[in-house]
Amino acid sequence: MLMSTLHESEETRLAALEHYALDELPRDPAYDDIARLAAQITNSPVAIVTVLEQDRIRILGQHGTELDVMPRQSLPCEATIFSDGVYQIQDSRRDPLYSLGGIPLGDRRYRFYAGVPVLTPHQVAIGTLAVLDTTARRLTLQQIDALESLSHMATTRLELSVRARQRESATRAQMRVETALTVERNFVSAVLDTVGALVVVFDTAGRIVRFNRACEIISGYNSSELLGKYAWERLIPEEDVPGYIESFERIRNGEFPTAYENYWTAADGTRRHIAWSATALVDSHGDVNFIIGTGIDVTVQRTAETAIRESESRYRQIVEGSLGMVCTHDLSGMVLSINDFGAHLANRRVEDVIGHPLQEFIAPARQPLLEPYFRALLEHGEARGLLYLLQPDGSERVIAYRNRLVEPQNENRYVLGFGIDITEQIRAEDSLRSLIRQSNSVLESVGDGIYGIDLEGRCTIVNSAAAQMLGYRPEELLGRKMHDLIHHTRLDGTPYPEQECPIQATVVDMTSIRVAKEIFWRKDGSSFPVEYVARPQVEGDESSTRKTLQPAAGASTDSAVNLSTASGAEIVALPPVHPAGAPEAAAPRSQASIEGRAVGVVVAFTDISERNQLDRMKDEFISTVSHELRTPLTSLRAALGLLGGGVLNSKPEKMRQMMEIAIGNTDRLIRLVNDILDLERIGSGKAELRQTQCSVNELFERTTSLLTATAQKSNIRFTLEANDVQVWADPDRILQTLTNLVSNAIKFSPPASTIPSEIVLRAHRVTPEEALIEVQDHGRGIPEDKLQQIFERFRQVDASDSRTMGGTGLGLAICRSIVQQHGGHIWASSRLGEGSTFHFTLPTRPHGHLGA
Repeated sequence: MLMSTLHESEETRLAALEHYALDELPRDPAYDDIARLAAQITNSPVAIVTVLEQDRIRILGQHGTELDVMPRQSLPCEATIFSDGVYQIQDSRRDPLYSLGGIPLGDRRYRFYAGVPVLTPHQVAIGTLAVLDTTARRLTLQQIDALESLSHMATTRLELSVRARQRESATRAQMRVETALTVERNFVSAVLDTVGALVVVFDTAGRIVRFNRACEIISGYNSSELLGKYAWERLIPEEDVPGYIESFERIRNGEFPTAYENYWTAADGTRRHIAWSATALVDSHGDVNFIIGTGIDVTVQRTAETAIRESESRYRQIVEGSLGMVCTHDLSGMVLSINDFGAHLANRRVEDVIGHPLQEFIAPARQPLLEPYFRALLEHGEARGLLYLLQPDGSERVIAYRNRLVEPQNENRYVLGFGIDITEQIRAEDSLRSLIRQSNSVLESVGDGIYGIDLEGRCTIVNSAAAQMLGYRPEELLGRKMHDLIHHTRLDGTPYPEQECPIQATVVDMTSIRVAKEIFWRKDGSSFPVEYVARPQVEGDESSTRKTLQPAAGASTDSAVNLSTASGAEIVALPPVHPAGAPEAAAPRSQASIEGRAVGVVVAFTDISERNQLDRMKDEFISTVSHELRTPLTSLRAALGLLGGGVLNSKPEKMRQMMEIAIGNTDRLIRLVNDILDLERIGSGKAELRQTQCSVNELFERTTSLLTATAQKSNIRFTLEANDVQVWADPDRILQTLTNLVSNAIKFSPPASTIPSEIVLRAHRVTPEEALIEVQDHGRGIPEDKLQQIFERFRQVDASDSRTMGGTGLGLAICRSIVQQHGGHIWASSRLGEGSTFHFTLPTRPHGHLGA
């Protein structure tokens, strides 16, 4: 039982010790001060402050020794931490554990030891404060009290270290959150400039930090004139300042959301009446960070209300001309009057509304809101909020209302209501929230690589496509200098100084660039060609943003493509701009400058390796086709020239030879054109397959019947081994494939004078879903290094074969395209001097899928 208790106590103690994470802290000289003070008070030459770890004693502070760690059993620390007070060994010579040589500490032995436990605030002993002396003695009561007090100081120091580390961690976390919030606020602010409502954002001191475009129009001030200033410095009339400050204090102290009204004095001296709905942006701890006010200019409405109270006739004129809902109802909710526009908002006629209760125009689920509405009218004389006006088709329109209780003399009280249709605004706000959510996924959904850097060139944003192309994880790039990682060396191997990089120059020149010929470097040291667009990420007013989006003079409207990142930066892809020194004529960096303050650069890049490969393949194809066309055309021209000039009129045999040459070259050109057209139709998908269940035996027989005459000229016979195999294929395309393969086998099989040569056509099932077809000859064979090349366009084992054998070099390429179109694959095996075998696979049933 005692061992179990000790084990549990040890686990508790080690867990408490782990809380202080001493390995993460630097050495604290305060513990040395505590040890020195303990030595002075007790008149001891040595004093130490220790913690007892699982397998050693760690010395935090010391006086009279220079040790950092000791074996756990070397000092009586365990006995000390389990004692109720000061644990003393007055004379180690009389202690059975240390009687032989005394208490060891370093290379010395001590007779006297006194230690007191160092306890956590939860009374868990994690270490000791001990003093040692070479003479036997005991501590006085005053020394014991002092030693215990100093142990409390050691505990306090440990707790302070933990608190400091926690505060530092919390501070770093808060800084990350604040950075993220700043980016998000910039984006939201840019969007808010597009809405028609007045939006003002204040810090907790009341200074304006955001003043949207609608506010600029209403007030006549530019946002730059008001940012950082208090609203009452310019906007609030002097007599209204105390009330305004009082309202602001209520919101800052947690009374939100709330609605209030005040007056603004515009730049031209006019006064505007604004109705506000205010709320606060709080952090995760519930503390207010910013106060956001959304308002509408109700100057006209208030003037209308005054006119209504003064004159019934003027009331009608103003009400009916209003673009808002104006109505009255009694305290039971019965509608007494409504203007035409208000009835129109309800999608009803005026007579269909008057005399009906409000409940008829509110969805059943929202009718419980009527009770607090009437209560607010009776208690405060007014009510404001949102009315969800039910339409006949079941939809709702949202009306922002402010209604007042009117109490005329000698008449029944009634409610005067005024509302503005904000349905579209609500929808816009919902769309805005959706766009904010979508903006976070924009970078991840873009196939091109996109990254952003700050003014120091360090990565601030990166999408997955960019990280994948560069061979990094996104977190490996954030905070790193992108030029040093991916743009440090030119293609020729020379260093690429950062100051010469066009990306860095965009911040200085405030221009967008596109570079068409450049390379980026991957993490593994390889490089790849890219085309990239770099654009400064700017912070500026809306006017500068609009200028940025306008096409340059003389530029086509479709010559620039605009993208946006989650931070609000724009990427403008301009016509190609070649770097300095490129063979092409250098184009200007940008056709329109960007106004605002640069905070970084956004780069969008594309891997153009495949595009370059396609360009090379196109050039090679054109070169090869040109050669293949030029050779027979030259021969044709020569033969026809001789025939046309009459040179061979007296030589009929020579004339016949020239005619045969011309006809042969014409046939060769026709075969070349037909083969190219076949390849184009198959590659573009225009050659649709008409697949059906085919008998391989029938395909073999049709193929050999077409080529029997040609084979007999070379004394070649066919052997067919179809094995009743059925395939799911287009019989005409497979017949074309077999004909090409068998024709090649005949051409490259040596003529047999006595014993016939043999070509074997064989088929068998590989799996229930796949069949293998083979064409085997006994010709000269194919070198091993050319077994793959022969399936490429215009590739033959011997370049002279196109002249001697009459081939175009496209037959096997067509075979490969047809087989791959069926979902199969084709290959060849051969031994020089012994013959070759061409193999290809086909599906045996519909919907079979074979990797190409």
